[in-house]
Amino acid sequence: MMNTTRTIAILDANVLFPAPLRDYLLNLADLDLYKPKWTDEIQEEWIKSLLLKRKDISRKSLESAKSAMNIAFPDSNILKYKSKIRSLTLPDPKDRHVLAAAIKSGSDLIITFNTKDFPTSYIKSFGVKVLHPDEFILKIIDENNSASYQALKNQVMRLRNPPLSIEEVLNAIKKCGLPKSVARLKKM
Repeated sequence: MMNTTRTIAILDANVLFPAPLRDYLLNLADLDLYKPKWTDEIQEEWIKSLLLKRKDISRKSLESAKSAMNIAFPDSNILKYKSKIRSLTLPDPKDRHVLAAAIKSGSDLIITFNTKDFPTSYIKSFGVKVLHPDEFILKIIDENNSASYQALKNQVMRLRNPPLSIEEVLNAIKKCGLPKSVARLKKM
């Protein structure tokens, strides 16, 4: 079992893209259940993807969210990692920046839905492991039961436009691809 309170995890753009999942991951980090990391490139990737999908959202509001993330977690934005990119080999060259940032930041994990794009043995050679966000959050819940539920309650308390119930937030997180974590949280 990993001790997630000391875990450093790079959050790939695809886990930051869906707001309910991004919010829950950040609420978990806010309670020091792990240390989140990202780069400006990762941030730009999720923002661009969201702008393509949701025409009703402005770049300004997403830039505000990015800024709030960087303020709330001032050590999370990784810099000076790009020199490592060219030496890395992955099935999708566009993912090399994520691994480079993980290496530079001393991250233990890369949290991504695209686990297949990060070959286990290659990634492991850098002391990094790749986890699906459902698996990562389940580990956090197993090790920090009450704090994981508190993170959910904190997320619900912060939602004002529109306000949502715990059940509605859990359903939204489940739709993001986290059925196991949501099932565990519902039992609490």
